[in-house]
Amino acid sequence: MFNTTAWNRVRYGLYAPVYDLVAERAFREARRRALAQVDWRPGMRVLLVGAGTGLDLPWLPRDIELHATDLAPAMVRRLARRAEGLGRDVQAEVMDAERLDYPDGHFDVVVMHLILAVMPDPERGLVEARRVLKEEGQLCVMDKFQADARRASLPRRGLNALTSAIATDITRQARPLLEGAGFVIEQDTPVMMGSLFRALLARPG
Repeated sequence: MFNTTAWNRVRYGLYAPVYDLVAERAFREARRRALAQVDWRPGMRVLLVGAGTGLDLPWLPRDIELHATDLAPAMVRRLARRAEGLGRDVQAEVMDAERLDYPDGHFDVVVMHLILAVMPDPERGLVEARRVLKEEGQLCVMDKFQADARRASLPRRGLNALTSAIATDITRQARPLLEGAGFVIEQDTPVMMGSLFRALLARPG
């Protein structure tokens, strides 16, 4: 009910001043491990979707063309300041991940970290990611996921009504989402809190 694009824009604008205090140290190693799975090459055109304040920037190669989007203007402003402090050239834009303003087949790599569990329509976001990826491109995902082998329990689904409004959906499953959007998963690695947080590398199928 509350997980809408408009609400996400508002709440992440409010979270922006304290986001780094919560997310920087907690997810540092998970981000590093997820990005290490990508087959990096010089000159790649890379898109960070839902880039937040730019916490992925320290773990990215410097010899790439880097674009970043986020729904919340406050997040994009902080990302731009972080990029400047790191000496990174990043084209940062306010943009809805479900409606990317890029042409088809434009990117070599799309990174989606900690966004699929908060999007109102993750299926649509993944279809957009696939659209803007080259046919030989790579999708790098890191997020929290319910186990693929079974649906979330009734109590978990009940709790999700609250968690999805204030923070994150706790019932989404990685493989059904990615495969449903036309991706083939090449790597699927637990990176945090047992297997709750996973890093997946996939390519368009």
